[in-house]
Amino acid sequence: MTLENPFYTPEVQGPYELHGLGRFELEEGGVIPDLQLAVATYGELNEAKDNAILIPTWYSGTHQTWELTYIGEGRALDPSRYFIVVVNQIGNGLSSSPHNSDGEIAMAAFPNVRIGDDVRAQEQLLREVFGIERLALVVGGSMGAQQTWEWAVRFPDKVQRAAMIAGTAQNTPHDFLFTQTLMDAITSDPGWNGGDYSSPADVADGLRRHADIWAVMGLSTEFWRSEFWRNVQLPDVTWDTFQEFRDRFLRPTFAAMDPNALLSMAWKWQRGDVARHAGGDLVAALGRITARTFVMPIDEDMFFPPRDCEREQALVPNSELRVLHSVAGHFGLFGFEESYVAEVDDNLKELLEGQV
Repeated sequence: MTLENPFYTPEVQGPYELHGLGRFELEEGGVIPDLQLAVATYGELNEAKDNAILIPTWYSGTHQTWELTYIGEGRALDPSRYFIVVVNQIGNGLSSSPHNSDGEIAMAAFPNVRIGDDVRAQEQLLREVFGIERLALVVGGSMGAQQTWEWAVRFPDKVQRAAMIAGTAQNTPHDFLFTQTLMDAITSDPGWNGGDYSSPADVADGLRRHADIWAVMGLSTEFWRSEFWRNVQLPDVTWDTFQEFRDRFLRPTFAAMDPNALLSMAWKWQRGDVARHAGGDLVAALGRITARTFVMPIDEDMFFPPRDCEREQALVPNSELRVLHSVAGHFGLFGFEESYVAEVDDNLKELLEGQV
């Protein structure tokens, strides 16, 4: 059984193409019979095929935020100079996911996917579809940063530069527990029905609780205290109180999404750990990285704090810590502040223009 969900259509998310990779065996032992990756590209691949940039997506996100916030002529991610490939992660609602799969992996039967599965699938896609063997840059935020770390460790010869925004190479116990609360908010709703609901609306209470946890942890205490939420604008939607901002922005955002997709990504997020490539030795794993690397945490991030990112960055050869500033905390990724977007651009321009 598949569930139609308008949130995951090109009309809402912007254009993308589906690329089938065929039977795809997963690290946890499951199989996706015909893995479909939803991909958006910007710019042209040059003859040498050395101007490719890969962007993996974050939790609940799609290619759209990157297109609207980070990609543009004159920007660091300039489609007139680079061939930019944004790959929607497995389970995000556009690529193969619980609600858009049928047969033996539909809905609650969708298998567990790891960060490593995403990266292996992306490598196969780039090589088989585009003939890309080496990347000028891999850049991602949050879960996209987890995938960027995995790329740099798993395929060091294929990554010339790496930029990890607001995400760690090895998930922390605190972050595991935080993510569990997001999952429990959904699965505790009786309408979830073990993952076999008939509509996301059946799980409305769980999705509302899920959104409320994000209101507490995704945004910083300073975001709420300073009333920065007054500066966030949406077409035809207004708010006069912080409760209205939550009710009219955060809750509707998550209410539109598929619960099983969120759960699939969250399980993956909890288990992000590049140390798996070195017998659990994080020092050895990060020592494999040869890319010129910028680790870019957000100063007010409540669950990927700069101190956690700095500990890892110190273990990476040829790397630098570049702390980004956003009153919005982790949700600074959405580019609410021009100053934050400018910081990201400046860092990425420097990284791309530097020798490797």
